Amino acid sequence: MAGQPGFYVYILACENGAYYSGWTTDPARRLKTHNSGKGARYTRMNGPSRLVYLEKLPNRKSAMQREQQLKRMDHARKAALLAWNPVQPVREPEKTEKSSVFVPAERFSVIAPGRVNLLGEHVDYNDGIVLPAAIDREVRLEVTALAEPILKLNALDLGLSAEIPLEKLKAGKDTRGEPMPAFARYPAGVAWALQSIGLETRGLEATYRSTVPIGAGLSSSAAVEVAFALAWKYLGGWNLPDMDFVQLCQAAENHYVGVQSGLMDQFSSYFGVKGCALRFDTRSLDWRPVQLPADTRIVIADTGVRRTLSGSAYNERRADCEEAMRLLRAWLPEITALRDVTPEQLEARAQGLPERVLQRARHVVEEIARVEQAEKCLERGDTRQFGALMAASHASLRDQYEVSCPELDSMVALANRIPGCLGARLTGAGFGGCTVNLVESDKVEVFIEQLARDYHEKVGIAPSIYLCRPAQGAHISM
Repeated sequence: MAGQPGFYVYILACENGAYYSGWTTDPARRLKTHNSGKGARYTRMNGPSRLVYLEKLPNRKSAMQREQQLKRMDHARKAALLAWNPVQPVREPEKTEKSSVFVPAERFSVIAPGRVNLLGEHVDYNDGIVLPAAIDREVRLEVTALAEPILKLNALDLGLSAEIPLEKLKAGKDTRGEPMPAFARYPAGVAWALQSIGLETRGLEATYRSTVPIGAGLSSSAAVEVAFALAWKYLGGWNLPDMDFVQLCQAAENHYVGVQSGLMDQFSSYFGVKGCALRFDTRSLDWRPVQLPADTRIVIADTGVRRTLSGSAYNERRADCEEAMRLLRAWLPEITALRDVTPEQLEARAQGLPERVLQRARHVVEEIARVEQAEKCLERGDTRQFGALMAASHASLRDQYEVSCPELDSMVALANRIPGCLGARLTGAGFGGCTVNLVESDKVEVFIEQLARDYHEKVGIAPSIYLCRPAQGAHISM
């Protein structure tokens, strides 16, 4: 386990089950120091240690920053990190013509799927549990590595191009000094987030298309972010933990683009499992695939109504949730998120909350409870009850969280009248976009035809309707 020259962060598992995090330039020597009783006081007190996690960073500063991130993790998050990223021994490159040093291809493709959320809407930024699935509609990048630190973008679906200087991302300008176009902020934001922890983002040219409808609530922006982040991860050869990777994509959207989204979208695009939904606990970051009933299909119906998320009321809803938390802590000082509040506790203190804030909190608290019920429904194959929970979710999003619109409500109501529809609801942030429908397999073709016809007759818009399958998460393709 002799280390290559460089900077590393590591986690040791002590004899009593405790974890110790640190950074070093020589992992093997540092482990020997700890176990000889000459290391940190913590490891001397907690017994002999074994190396369970190792990550190489590009420089001293980024190693020290990463060490602090690890030290802030609680025991459960460290355990989850280790489960996803078991330690890989670091070896010296072979002293032969055949080098073990990773050399990335100069040209490659990246595929990142969109996602649909079956249940658990607007709870991911409240530490809730969600039930999304990656879908077989995707962003595909064709990437060419560049020597100069420039990000060249060719968004074929938009008919737009841009060149962004990677060394001046804070300025928000293109190479001509003009304001960065809106579509470029998503990949540029990813580069900014990676650079913020000391990772070098190599210049690249990306030509890309997407089959994920923009603004439809299927996470087209998250798919773009994950695709570009994976391209830079591949080019850099980083041993960056997967969950940290998607959190950096979220940071790009939160702090560079300016949309206060939760982690679910980026998580789904990266971790998707073919044929399965994903039960994701946004607090512990624990997740597992959940098999969907074999006799059902997912149908996504696009209303044709678009919204711009950063200009919508999304951030206002998040602020309402934060206000509910501030007020509820006066009675429940132990809570850290609306996830911790039961429906009974909320109703007992309803008089102390402004009406709008109360309604937002009611949706979140009840929606988290619905997801927990829904998982049990899937385990016992109760698709009817699962569909009823979808219906309750839509009603809450419409009436309490107020993120629906007439077209979404019409699409849901029409779907529920068609034989074979088990459940229907809006999916995504709302204010337009798509509905998700769980439909009996043997009735899916008739369902799609009738829903398209009925919606066009009522609303006057010819909808796009997709039969989707849960898909593999983001990956490199040569």
